[in-house]
Amino acid sequence: MDHSLPAVERFIEYNIQPPQLWIEPRHRSGLSSRSAPYRSAGLASRINHENGTGTSPCIHAPLKLNNSNGIYEASMRIVSSGTPRKAETILCVRLRVLQRNPSLHFQPRCWCRHDSHAASSLKKIPSSSQNAFWTTSRTLLFSTFASSLAYAYGVNDAGSWFRDLAQERSIPKYGSTKEFIKAIGELRRTLGEDAVSTDDEDLHAHGFSEWSSINIDRLPVAVAYPQSTEDVSQIAKVCNKYRMPMIPYSGGSSLEGNFSTPYGGMSIDFAFMDRIIKVHEDDLDVVVQPSVQWMELNDKIKDTGLFFPVDPGPNAKIGGMVSTSCSGTNACRYGTMKEWVVNLTVVLSDGTVIKTRRRPRKSSAGYNLTGMFVGSEGTLGIVTEITLKLAVIPQDTSVAVVTFPTIRDAATAAAKVMREGVPVQCMEIMDEVQMNVVNRAGATGRSWKEVPTLFFKFSGTKAGVRDNVKVVTSIAKAHKGGDFTFAKSPEEAHTLWSARKEALWSMLSLRHDGNEVWSTDVAVPLSRLPDIIEISKKDMDELGLFASILGHVGDGNFHESIMYDGNNAEEKAAVKRSIEKMVDLALEMEGTCTGEHGVGLGKKESLTKELGEDTLDVMRGIKRSLDPHWLMNPGKIFEPVRDSKPMDSEQAVASSSLDRPEDKKARVG
Repeated sequence: MDHSLPAVERFIEYNIQPPQLWIEPRHRSGLSSRSAPYRSAGLASRINHENGTGTSPCIHAPLKLNNSNGIYEASMRIVSSGTPRKAETILCVRLRVLQRNPSLHFQPRCWCRHDSHAASSLKKIPSSSQNAFWTTSRTLLFSTFASSLAYAYGVNDAGSWFRDLAQERSIPKYGSTKEFIKAIGELRRTLGEDAVSTDDEDLHAHGFSEWSSINIDRLPVAVAYPQSTEDVSQIAKVCNKYRMPMIPYSGGSSLEGNFSTPYGGMSIDFAFMDRIIKVHEDDLDVVVQPSVQWMELNDKIKDTGLFFPVDPGPNAKIGGMVSTSCSGTNACRYGTMKEWVVNLTVVLSDGTVIKTRRRPRKSSAGYNLTGMFVGSEGTLGIVTEITLKLAVIPQDTSVAVVTFPTIRDAATAAAKVMREGVPVQCMEIMDEVQMNVVNRAGATGRSWKEVPTLFFKFSGTKAGVRDNVKVVTSIAKAHKGGDFTFAKSPEEAHTLWSARKEALWSMLSLRHDGNEVWSTDVAVPLSRLPDIIEISKKDMDELGLFASILGHVGDGNFHESIMYDGNNAEEKAAVKRSIEKMVDLALEMEGTCTGEHGVGLGKKESLTKELGEDTLDVMRGIKRSLDPHWLMNPGKIFEPVRDSKPMDSEQAVASSSLDRPEDKKARVG
């Protein structure tokens, strides 16, 4: 039985997509398959293609059918879109349009809408009983051959261009100065005139940090002050519309340039989102906004008998703590930030608001989105609400300090305490230089021996604390430890512990004009801690600069702080080499380039060494799926394209001074 051929009203689009190369029509018109009694044969050939270039752009192939005795000749143009200088390759393919036949296992790849007027003007397809040259098998064979030719073209002639274009398309394109100004105006009309600031002092405060080891000569274009999740969503929608980068900001106490603005953009300050929304005492959790300061939180909930145990620097706020998955002195017993986050409310780059999970302490429902956002440094979304676990305040707490003749003795004793399973709450190390710093700063109200020192905090029941003190005392003496100094009251315990908590601020207080402090951290397996501390300490001493070691030795994490002359290029370069040597040594010991500060702008190259480009490509893929325009805190953690040099790496400077050169002005775009 003869049938009329439906008219093809559209060009057919072909795609080439490594790692599998498809040469096939793709459905574009939205038409139902029921309206297509015919389909073209042999265009569904798939050829495996392993060139590792990632996704290539589409190749558009207009298909023109010319009927001649039931044989339809198709002229297929394979055109590399966007490259007008490249010659077009024309591949002529002869295809037979087959009648519908249930026994044929062709997947419908393109639908043709029936047009009775056009169909009446087309010739009939010859019956299968006629002796046509183009049998089904020959058609399939030839279409495979045609696909192979197109494949060869893509690989041999355009392969390198595909790779270049794919990489070029991965590089983010941001809005112009005019578009940023439009975004600012639109947000002011929506959220209020005072909701967005372009004041010069505001821009400087949100683009430069006295705490950070890395600062760059670039400031945000504006600073937004949302008061709710809805405000943040609106900000994201507008910034997405005008391709304006978004940089979350809470406490501003990060150390690796985590909130710097290498591409300009909109800094989003949560100063007005500082509420404790709800305390669930019986459930041992609390819901807070990102600008709640952790010490303030503990002060406000102390009457419940609960506390939040993660304790980084005193200025840290919950939003930033989530961003870097920070920890602190309590990590030895209580772990890091990621263990204490129940769920998050997150605004995505297009303004979509999601909640990562509900409020039970455990859940195996779906992907662990909470864990994905914790530690992502604002590169995947903007956190606007956090549900945190709380712990019960221990019945008894005691603080003790013990000195050692060498830094290796102290580190070895610390590792032994952990190996023996003593449940100390905190165990911190400070070298003789850091003890000197504390004495000179005078912040603790007492004088300390200037030798390597371990600080312990014991907590639990009274009997448990006494038992743990005995075990630790025995271990310390076996490693040349001196006499323990124990706090006799809560006030004295606070004084003893303040020496550790004031360490970085004591160092910063000793700066003179031109002095800068480079402070960074690494972490290694516990057994390698004495080795890396001893080697790094020796290397720092050889610099001849004022440099110290301190850290959370209970979990293998320690910090270096080096003071140097920021105006002396040779001195700065020597410090940079020393820091890089310490990081490389940590990686050789199967450690990490950062235990708690995050990657930010300062450690992107180290992260590449640690994880490799293949692992970073997985992270890039996750980011692109959530942030296709690369608007969320761009320039942090990794570059958008592998093997590219970190943004502004040459301009990045180690600095901890609030004084900025007079020529450093806010720059737009």
